Amino acid sequence: MAQVVTDILSVNNPLFRVYAFYCSILVLKMMFMSVLTSYKRMTTKAFENPEDLAFLNGKLRTDESVERVRRAHLNDLEGIPIFFVVSLIYILTNPSYFFATTLFRVFTITRTIHTIVYAVVVIPQPARGISWFFGFAITGYMALHNVSYFLR
Repeated sequence: MAQVVTDILSVNNPLFRVYAFYCSILVLKMMFMSVLTSYKRMTTKAFENPEDLAFLNGKLRTDESVERVRRAHLNDLEGIPIFFVVSLIYILTNPSYFFATTLFRVFTITRTIHTIVYAVVVIPQPARGISWFFGFAITGYMALHNVSYFLR
């Protein structure tokens, strides 16, 4: 059994490589959100920490454009790590390569779209809701699949 798990979670497994690729893209996306938050703070001179005021010549205040990026980042932090865990377990169920790759790809694309329509180029609803829902549904599908698989 241990050898099977080792083989599945190996760089020699094409599906694990796809998983690692999309997880890495999502990590970079979340890192970008930190940079975008800093950029927004610098351009609006809206800071929350008193020690930043003197150094950066800003004001202690909130700004909606900064808060919007922070909320998008928080949404990532609520959903993407769950995807990492659930999709890794999903790989252990030996799913179809094509279907699993499609799920990973669509999740990554919809999370990127969610960020764009929420924090970069604000587009009215339902764009944000639809992009969020697809990621949520994919994670939920994989979690239910995992539960069903491991109940056998």
